[in-house]
Order: sequence, then structure tokens, then C-alpha cells
Amino acid sequence: MLELRPNCECCNTDLLPSADARICSFECTFCVSCAEDKLHGICPNCGGELVARPRRPANKLANNPASTTRVFKPEGCAS
Repeated sequence: MLELRPNCECCNTDLLPSADARICSFECTFCVSCAEDKLHGICPNCGGELVARPRRPANKLANNPASTTRVFKPEGCAS
């Protein structure tokens, strides 16, 4: 099950569980702005493609909440 990480690894912007976010196959997580403008669709951690993170239905979040663990690596996101 996806962690649904709570923030962008580049700019630390909060990302709601159902908000627009981009992830790679390792679940590195970025806001749309950083993913497109700074990273050009490529994960700086693994080199994988950044794609739209699936949305978890609100009725499933109660029993399957999003992660609260923040990952912030601004050094890997230089434009």
C-alpha cells in the first residue's frame, strides 16, 4: 500500500493525501511544480519517472491513513 507521504521532498510543501503529487516507483514524493519545473519528470534519487500519485478514496483514509513521516532533501533538487 502506498505511504502517501505528506510533503514534497524538494520544497517541503504540504501535500494532502488526495492532492496532486508526483511519485516514482520508490514513492519519492514531489509537488507538481517541483516535479515538472525543477526535476523535468525525473526522480533525483533513483532516476525513475515521476507520475501522478494515485488518490486514496476519502472513505478508505480512516482505516488506511496517509503517512506522517516527512522526507525533505532539498540538496537533491537543485534546478
